[in-house]
Amino acid sequence: MGRVAELAGVSVRTLHHYDEIGLVRPSARTAGGYRAYSAADVERLREVLAYRRLGFGLREVAELVGDPSIDAVAHLRQLRRLLMERRDRADAMVAAIDRELGARAKGVMVTPEKQLEMLGARLYDAIGGAYTATRRTDPRIAAKIWDALGDTQTVLNVGAGTGSYEPADRDVTAVEPSAVMREQRPADSAPCVAAAAESLPFEDHSFDVAMAVSTVHHWGDPIAGLREMRRVARRVVVLTFDTDEPGWQDRFWLTRDYLPQFAAVLADFPSLACMADALGARAEPVPVPWDCADGLFEAYWRRPETYLEDHVRRAMSVWTRVGPEAEQRAVRSLGNDLASGRWSERNGHLADLDAADLGLRLLIA
Repeated sequence: MGRVAELAGVSVRTLHHYDEIGLVRPSARTAGGYRAYSAADVERLREVLAYRRLGFGLREVAELVGDPSIDAVAHLRQLRRLLMERRDRADAMVAAIDRELGARAKGVMVTPEKQLEMLGARLYDAIGGAYTATRRTDPRIAAKIWDALGDTQTVLNVGAGTGSYEPADRDVTAVEPSAVMREQRPADSAPCVAAAAESLPFEDHSFDVAMAVSTVHHWGDPIAGLREMRRVARRVVVLTFDTDEPGWQDRFWLTRDYLPQFAAVLADFPSLACMADALGARAEPVPVPWDCADGLFEAYWRRPETYLEDHVRRAMSVWTRVGPEAEQRAVRSLGNDLASGRWSERNGHLADLDAADLGLRLLIA
């Protein structure tokens, strides 16, 4: 027990307490008859300590690790997702702190309400509010998605967010792991289940079709999530991003000239070919209209000044992922180039385009 406590970074007293309450009981025996931890016990202890360090109470931890339907791999995926959400929250908080530091440096007074928003629950509420304000259904993109659904009736929307592209004429069930996003869903939207793509709580072939729109890059294990969609549905439709083409970052002037860090954000993202193979899918391009109503990252390719607006960027996860320094540098450079006319010199030809292929792809299986 002493050796396990040392390796785990906890006290022997803590291990004794876990034993007493039945949370982690050493089940093996040494040659001398002393109780010892088996490999399975250590695995359970790892899960308990990980959940504890994420802030879960002992009763909650007991329910989590005691669920017979969740194996070690599922626990690891769940822990990874929780850590990613914590990282995103920390990144958002850093960005909020940097904005306040910038305001104070300019002598701008920061109201008590804004100070509390930085560290309280309203931080994510503000982000979610920005999301619903700018991330609306674009009818042209929706038409391609809904056409791909075919004549199916039961639809599972995985990573549903606020439900922008959920078809109103089908029987939809939504899946969304983030409580913040679930709270932003309209009152009359489809019922929403709190679950992750990698472990969908449904039987095989429960739905006619499973759809996922601009969400795969948020998943802890994209390929596992896609395979789960394939398992629970007879048809799969996924709107995602293509990083297979050499020099793909240069398709979009924003990533080419102002935000090269975007490539690092997608460094571990699976290739389009791998995702298509996981589903047995074909890929179709989804052009982004010049006046796209959905404020996704590529939406404003012909309206560059929009990227200077803070509330617009807040609804795009990319900016949080690259960090405040890269964001401020990109915004400053873009603002200067718009003012000087340099952006128009490099990108003036875009004014003649009604839509642009910026890497969005629809996988249909």
